[in-house]
Amino acid sequence: MEILTKYFPVLDQKQKDQFKQMDELYHYWNMRINVLSRKDIDHLYERHILHSLSIALHFSFHKEHKIMDLGTGGGFPGLPLAIMFPDTQFTLVDSTGKKIKVVQEVADALQLSNIRAIHSRSEELKEKFHIFVCRAVAPLRQLNTWIKPMYFKKSAGNLSNGLIALKGGDLTSETASFGSRCQIIPLSESLEEEFFASKQIVYLRDH
Repeated sequence: MEILTKYFPVLDQKQKDQFKQMDELYHYWNMRINVLSRKDIDHLYERHILHSLSIALHFSFHKEHKIMDLGTGGGFPGLPLAIMFPDTQFTLVDSTGKKIKVVQEVADALQLSNIRAIHSRSEELKEKFHIFVCRAVAPLRQLNTWIKPMYFKKSAGNLSNGLIALKGGDLTSETASFGSRCQIIPLSESLEEEFFASKQIVYLRDH
C-alpha cells in the first residue's frame, strides 16, 4: 500500500481504504477463480494496481468522459482508475465470463457506482466512448480496428479521444504506421521500481 501513497500522496481516506481492501478481495477471489498469476498476486500493488494507476500520472479524466477498459481481465487498469477518478464512468469489458464475475464482485464490495462490468467482446458493443484503456490485449493495429467505430465524434474536455494502452518492450514496428497520432511515454521516467524499466504507455489519438 505504501507504494501507492509514495506516488499518489493526495489519495483521500476513502480511496486508501478501497485500495487496502483490494488486496484481501483479490487474494480471496484468486483462490477460487484464477484471474491473476500466482506469481503476481503477491505483487498486486506494484504489478497491477500501480501499473494501472501509472495512467493517472499522465492523464486526467473528468465526469464528462465515458471510458472503456477493453479486455479488462481481472479488472485492470479499469478498477484502480475508477477508484482514482470516482466521478468518471468506466465500462469494463471482457469476453471471459468468470473474469467479469470477479470484476463485478470486487466493484460491488468496494461500492464503486461508476463501474459497469460487461461480459462481451468489446467490438460487439453498440456504444460510444471518448477514451479506451487496456493492458497487453492485442497489437495496436488490431486494437485500433476494434475501437474505431466506437468513438464519439467530439472529445470531452482537453483530452483528445484516443486509446491509452499499457505495453512493454520494443514498440518501434507496432507504432511506426501511426506517425504523429502516437505518443510513447516510458514509465521509467515516473516510476523508479525495476518492474517498470521496460514498461510504457502508448497514447493513440483517434485521428
